[in-house]
Amino acid sequence: MLQTVDQVAEKLTISRATVWRYVSTLPDFPKPLKLSRGCSRWRAEEVDQWLETRPREAV
Repeated sequence: MLQTVDQVAEKLTISRATVWRYVSTLPDFPKPLKLSRGCSRWRAEEVDQWLETRPREAV
């Protein structure tokens, strides 16, 4: 299943800007799939796996 930046932000309880910051600064954060110009999606499984590896207070 693919998720939008809004869905990823909601799942991680962070802002959209923070999702994009994570993409550019955290090497282990899942990279989005670029479906077209201005259309990016994340694989839900990758986001879930990343979230499981994080300490609870880090997100």
